[in-house]
Amino acid sequence: MQLPAQQVAVLEAASADEATSVDALAAATEVPPETVTGAVFELEDEGLVAVSERVDETVALTDEGREYAGDALPEVRLYEAALEAGADDEPVSMGQVIGASGLEGGAVDIALSNYARKGYGVIDSGAITADSDADPAADTEANALAELADVDAAPVDSVDIDSDTLDQLERRGLLERRESTVREVTLTELAVTELMAGIETAETVGQVTPELLTSGEWEDVEFAEYNVEADAEQFEGGKVHILRQTAERVKDVLVGMGFQEMEGPHVDADFWINDCLFMPQDHPARTHWDRFALEQPTHIDELPEDLVDRVERAHKEGVGPDGEGYHSPWDEDFARALALRGHTTSLSTRYLSGEEIGELEPPQRYFSVEKVYRNDTLDPTHLLEFFQIEGWVMAEDLSVRDLMGTFEEFYSQFGITDIQFKPHYNPYTEPSFELFGTHPTTGELVEIGNSGIFREEMLEPLGVECDVMAWGLALERLLMLMYGFEDIRDIHGTLCDLELLRETEVTY
Repeated sequence: MQLPAQQVAVLEAASADEATSVDALAAATEVPPETVTGAVFELEDEGLVAVSERVDETVALTDEGREYAGDALPEVRLYEAALEAGADDEPVSMGQVIGASGLEGGAVDIALSNYARKGYGVIDSGAITADSDADPAADTEANALAELADVDAAPVDSVDIDSDTLDQLERRGLLERRESTVREVTLTELAVTELMAGIETAETVGQVTPELLTSGEWEDVEFAEYNVEADAEQFEGGKVHILRQTAERVKDVLVGMGFQEMEGPHVDADFWINDCLFMPQDHPARTHWDRFALEQPTHIDELPEDLVDRVERAHKEGVGPDGEGYHSPWDEDFARALALRGHTTSLSTRYLSGEEIGELEPPQRYFSVEKVYRNDTLDPTHLLEFFQIEGWVMAEDLSVRDLMGTFEEFYSQFGITDIQFKPHYNPYTEPSFELFGTHPTTGELVEIGNSGIFREEMLEPLGVECDVMAWGLALERLLMLMYGFEDIRDIHGTLCDLELLRETEVTY
């Protein structure tokens, strides 16, 4: 029997007594694994080898996971600092404990989001307590990191770690799961017989070359056969993310309803983001715990002086004969501080004030579908950055009925007809209400937006003399109602499910 050289090499390296993996055969023959795989399938077709397959799952720590394996999880460091500060006896300032822990940047958020979950203590109103009975040595996630720290990839069935802990570490981005198909080869009786009889190496040619054609040798050589059923590397074509597709559809719907699109900076002064919204400067949402400030540059250079004076007066004294304002300190330096916008209402204040495109005469309709940034705790409905559907209508004699009707028309374009409204408080709108929709899978009510009629204290400094109704809706929450997603991290962020995104059918 004559066979190509790579097939002969595989037969001579394989065994009839025990299965040999393709990787082992590649190492023994010094032939690339992909070439060995092709030879194995060809030999299987000839009845010379039997091939078995299994899928092996391994786990390995990410770079972040290895960092915590050597330096403790952020929540453990926070707990240890809290104990040292005496938080097991009485609440201690959270800033004091964080400073003592040495945590910085994103590690602070990670520690805060996992501290209470693991029962290390309670965080409330800027203070932290520590449970003296908590035991970091029994932290299953920390112990799992320690077990995996010294291995590159460990088979799942070889580690003493429960599946819930593995899942949690994977969600936190500290661990990666990998699946690989392992093929093992065993010689058949026919192969043993042929090997005993002697197998010759056949000289084969893999492809036609100009030299073979011009010399005429192609007529005499033996060409290698190609197995078109052999595994090949899979390439996935690129496509527009479903979040972006839905954002474009939202824009089309709003343009169809007579709206124009707004544009503006992602980094803006607190003046445009909050002060113009009649948001007091001592409001909790304006602390460093809820916003992302800029380190460089720290402040905006220019603000319209007249508008600054009017906004400051509204905060201190109020607007109109019955206005009182907040009677709280107002600092222009604080108003000039730069931050990533926490909502796209900063665009609305720029447009309504006339600073962006000039003075606007009613009626006007404007919208934006842009990214915003908030220092929130990560969970199935919250991310540090997400898309907000901002919109407002400027006209005479607007009412809540106009606002509700606008929402019903908008959401009906996406097949959502069961919107519910709940009264709410906002510093910048009165009346105000939140919007809720029913999740198609769980049946639970999901908050999908916030809205209201802008207050006189906000509009008067901006120079607006008629009614303005406005809203901020969450694009990701709209997707949850449209497609039944239960966790927005499946579609957005570092943990998104690529297979889910590839297979989800876009709704039109």
